[in-house]
Amino acid sequence: MPARKRVAMTVSLPPDIAREYESIAKAKGETKSQLFREMFRLYRQDKLEEEFFHLQRYGCKKAQEMKLTEKDVEKLVFEGR
Repeated sequence: MPARKRVAMTVSLPPDIAREYESIAKAKGETKSQLFREMFRLYRQDKLEEEFFHLQRYGCKKAQEMKLTEKDVEKLVFEGR
């Protein structure tokens, strides 16, 4: 038996948010499921960017602590590849 391509989920929302959600989906000409998938994709993208910038700040701090120049960091990055 083939695996399902979709899983149905139930979400509980306050009435005002539910109305706004339905209104947004209707205005975009999308189903509520399509809108949710788009929202989830954007949320996931935002979290990945947040993680990237967190790691970037950490790396900058460590490089400064070690008094590394930009060229030193570049060299270390490419040595590890």
